[in-house]
Amino acid sequence: MDYISALIMGLVEGLAEFLPISSTGHLILTGELLGVTGEAVKTFEIFIQLGAILAATVLYWKRILGLFGIRVANAPVYKINLLHVLLGIVPALTAGFLLHGFIKEVLFSPETVLIGLVVGGVLMIVAEKFADRREIKAHTIDEITYLQALQIGLFQMLAVWPGFSRSGSTMSGGLFFGVHRKAAADFSFFIAIPMMVGATGYDLLKSWQYLSTDDIGYFAVGFITAFVVALFAMVGFLKLLERVKLTWFAIYRFVLAALFWLFLL
Repeated sequence: MDYISALIMGLVEGLAEFLPISSTGHLILTGELLGVTGEAVKTFEIFIQLGAILAATVLYWKRILGLFGIRVANAPVYKINLLHVLLGIVPALTAGFLLHGFIKEVLFSPETVLIGLVVGGVLMIVAEKFADRREIKAHTIDEITYLQALQIGLFQMLAVWPGFSRSGSTMSGGLFFGVHRKAAADFSFFIAIPMMVGATGYDLLKSWQYLSTDDIGYFAVGFITAFVVALFAMVGFLKLLERVKLTWFAIYRFVLAALFWLFLL
C-alpha cells in the first residue's frame, strides 16, 4: 500500500458506498488493478468504510437523535423509529454473522464480484419495471411502514454477496413494495449507519492483527477521502434520483463487469 493507492481507494469507497454499484466490489476490483492485495489491504478496505459511515451520520444526525427522543430545535417530527431500523438491519446482520466465514473465503474474488454486479443489475431493472406498474405507497422515508422496512431488510440480505450492492438491494426491495426510489434511498442510507457499524466493527475485530503502526498514514488518507467524497456523493445521488431511474446504474454495472472480464480476467 502507498499513499496514492490509499487516496484512490478512499475515492472509490466514497463514491461507491451509497450508490447502487457495490463499493465492496469496486474496492476488490480496484485493488486488483492497483496490485494491492493481502490481508492488510482487506482490513484497510473495511476501515475506510467507517469514513463513509461518518458521512451518513453527519447527513442524518437529527434523525439519529430523534430515534432516542431527542428533538433538535426547528427539526420536524420524524416518524421513523428504532423498530423500523431494527426490521431493516436484523435480517442482513444475521445472515452476515452466520455466513461470515463462507463470504470471506469464497465470495471475495474478482469473479464472484462480477457475477454480483450483473445479477444485482438485473434485479434493479426488474424492480424498476415492477415499480412502474405498482402504486407508490411511501413517497418519503417517514411514510415507510414496519412491513415495508422488514421487506427492505430481507432484500438487504442479498448484499452479503460482494458486488450485489447493499444500496442496490435495499432500493430494489423498496421499489418492489411500493416505496418511491428516493424514499428507499433515504431509508437505505439511514439504516446503513448501524448496519455498517456492526458489520465493519465485527470485521475489524477479526482482522486487527494484520495492522501495524506503519499503516496509520495510509488508513488516515483513505478514511478522510472516503468521508468527504461520500458526503457529496449522497447529497448528489438523492437529487439525481428525482430524475433518473436505477436502470442507468444497472447498465453501468453491466459495462463495468464486461470491461473487467475482458481486461482483468
